[in-house]
Amino acid sequence: MKTVNHWIGGKTVEGASGNFGPVTDPATGEVTTQVALASAAEVDAAVQVAREAFLSWGQSSLAARTKVLFAYRALLDANRDAIAELIVAEHGKVHSDALGEVARGLEIVELACGITTQLKGELSTSVSNRVDVAAIRQPLGVVAGITPFNFPAMVPMWMFPLAVACGNTFILKPSEKDPSAANKLAQLATEAGLPDGVLNVVHGDKVAVDALLSHPDIAAVSFVGSTPIARHIHTTASANGKRVQALGGAKNHMLVLPDADLDAAADAAVSAAYGSAGERCMAISAVVAVGSIGDELVQKIRERAEKIKIGPGVDPASEMGPLITAAHRDKVASYVHGAAEQGADVVLDGTGYTVEGFENGHWIGLSLLDNVKTDSDAYRDEIFGPVLCVLRAETYEEGVALINASPFGNGTAIFTRDGGAARRFQLEIQAGMVGVNVPIPVPVGYHSFGGWKDSLFGDHHIYGNDGIHFYTRGKVVTTRWPDPSEAPAGVDLGFPRNH
Repeated sequence: MKTVNHWIGGKTVEGASGNFGPVTDPATGEVTTQVALASAAEVDAAVQVAREAFLSWGQSSLAARTKVLFAYRALLDANRDAIAELIVAEHGKVHSDALGEVARGLEIVELACGITTQLKGELSTSVSNRVDVAAIRQPLGVVAGITPFNFPAMVPMWMFPLAVACGNTFILKPSEKDPSAANKLAQLATEAGLPDGVLNVVHGDKVAVDALLSHPDIAAVSFVGSTPIARHIHTTASANGKRVQALGGAKNHMLVLPDADLDAAADAAVSAAYGSAGERCMAISAVVAVGSIGDELVQKIRERAEKIKIGPGVDPASEMGPLITAAHRDKVASYVHGAAEQGADVVLDGTGYTVEGFENGHWIGLSLLDNVKTDSDAYRDEIFGPVLCVLRAETYEEGVALINASPFGNGTAIFTRDGGAARRFQLEIQAGMVGVNVPIPVPVGYHSFGGWKDSLFGDHHIYGNDGIHFYTRGKVVTTRWPDPSEAPAGVDLGFPRNH
């Protein structure tokens, strides 16, 4: 059986703990690979390699860093399909989704290529007599990233390109469920000329995570995952003196006003709720229909959902693939099974769905729940699967209050033709990312990504300017030089005296 090992110091390092985790093809249910799970000692060894590499990389010129990053961007572009194939094989998403993931990750690599302008400091001259003050930003040292299964290429690329561009060295701990894409990203970085030890990949489970959170030589930790784990990451790493950005879960709402284009809103709801099988933190999982449009909107969503082609990611005709594991599939199904008992109307029940020839895959169909109550499990929890809840509100104000009452504040959207209503919404809604007639408001790479409330722990959002600030720390230098004309008698500095 194939084994995915660690990537440390620019080469493959075999796991030494003796512990391995299974990697499954979600479309077939077969274990195709095993991944080495690092011990605390193996994590420490990787950190020491990164620490040694920082001594030179942290002092390297911006020109040297950007030369590597431009070469890396070209290699990633040339290997889009190869990376996407690894994602399809281990995560299960369809090939087009996997290619889209790589493309969004490339945006951050491109941002990192422009680090020369992003790291420009500030200078104030003559703040006093021959006194200048400069503000500069410097790297932190060794930093770590702990990334989720749902975007095994994109989320790592949200982290390490900026981190290394700023002069840090990086330890990546990807999800053990789909680890191969991370190794491919690291191998390509070495091929692009990134010095050994600057980017390292250590696979593992909770043992490896806890070792990273407590390691004295790691200065900062980035995390994307569920809210309970994000809270644990933030609490533990902060207690160990580390800078932390921990992005948690979500329950993203889409408010549809009576004046909205319902066909456009239904298209958006289906795409945002069921794309990537709903396994994304920016999925729309709750539609709030305002006024009398609810029945018509639900019917339009149903008509579109019933046409979605579900199948293995290697099939170009497939629009949605399986879920990552059988256990997750069963958990998602449990919310649909219990919805009617908690007052919802089950418009579409996707549980029990199978694909001919792939009966052992982790399949589930699309589910649509109408008249969902805010105290039901299907509404309160982050389901992370292809389940869309529809709630009803009589007025705009009632809809906004419903959304703002959620403990999550990751992303939200409004569909309307009314510019005044849209402007109110973006100011009144309590979420970090807002879409106006845009269902999944993931910012472009030069704006930062992150939520509010229980969707973010820490002060910094990820990538964009926040990402650069997270991976650097400021220093202010105050300088005073005597005028050469005031040199002590007997010392000639060669200063021209023309007066």
